[in-house]
Amino acid sequence: MRTLDLLHRWAGGLIGLLLALLGLTGTILVHRDAWVMLPGAGEALVTDAAQVGPVAAGLLADPAGRPQSIIFADDGFGLHRLRMGGGAGAYADQSGHIVSRWDSEWARPELWLADLHKHLLAGDVGETIGGIAALIGLFFIISGIILWWKLRFTFSFRLWPARLSRPAIIRQHRDFGVVMAPLLFLSCLTAVMLTLPPVTNLLLSPVISPAERKAAMAVPAVKGGALAPGLDWAAMLAEARSRFPDAQFRVLTLPRRPGELISLRLRRPVEWLPNGRTMVWFQPETGAMVGSRDAATLPLGARIFNLAYPLHTAKVGGLAFRLVMSVSGLALVLLGTLAVWSFWFRRPPPQRAPAGRKRKPTP
Repeated sequence: MRTLDLLHRWAGGLIGLLLALLGLTGTILVHRDAWVMLPGAGEALVTDAAQVGPVAAGLLADPAGRPQSIIFADDGFGLHRLRMGGGAGAYADQSGHIVSRWDSEWARPELWLADLHKHLLAGDVGETIGGIAALIGLFFIISGIILWWKLRFTFSFRLWPARLSRPAIIRQHRDFGVVMAPLLFLSCLTAVMLTLPPVTNLLLSPVISPAERKAAMAVPAVKGGALAPGLDWAAMLAEARSRFPDAQFRVLTLPRRPGELISLRLRRPVEWLPNGRTMVWFQPETGAMVGSRDAATLPLGARIFNLAYPLHTAKVGGLAFRLVMSVSGLALVLLGTLAVWSFWFRRPPPQRAPAGRKRKPTP
């Protein structure tokens, strides 16, 4: 038990601030649709393919300024987001009018905050570091419950320590942490699933193998040609709508490398994932549909994995669940910062023998 306590305290002292940073940025991002205030952001969603198609065609018409992808407006955010190369992008309202444009993600706080939360501004390496931190967070939760159990009879819930002394901080940390444990476990587990594929494969192994999940998410084995300049985007979206009448258009992505297809992500009502995993693929040279995938028919393991992102980002459950996950994020901020503070800065001074008193010799 003493070894577990040492591991818990040392790990908290070393990465507590990193977990606090992830908790703070995650809490802010949970509500980002509410604080990105631009003209048209609050407009009702247009779902008619006959209206969305011409707007998409207009946004894709100029080869020089053509976006790599369009993330369509949804029920919570009424603007289309255009992704260009090199971090550039734009927001367009649902009539196709550009309301904001940027040359770098640093110009939009919601974008660089998302990059900070997911990648720590360090690309794939930062994402892996964040995933490892979340995995250590799971260790904190499990070891913290074990360490709390022997002292459960002294439980006293406090949002803030009674004093900023090391014993008071440790007691508040222990009792507050055990109350927040279920929410923190959900946050850390879903973060691990989204960032550490080997751990995800291990967790899902009882229901699906990595090869089966990869096969279920595979792109059609069709080679695409050069992107034609005058594709009938309205007809393509209408065909996708006829294939999935109840689905929302979510992400239209153009080929980035030779041989790739045009892909359209859709979200059916049964899906929690905000951008869906229902897919339609088109030939770039003709616009003909060459394949589709219904997310409702995916294997169980793939459908379980698709729950991780909406649960982690509170994209389900409305405002109530966003507030719940905000509590989780703020709890991580409090626990992480106080853990570092008590470990490195609030250690009690070493005990010294009173002057004039001789210590007894050690036998």
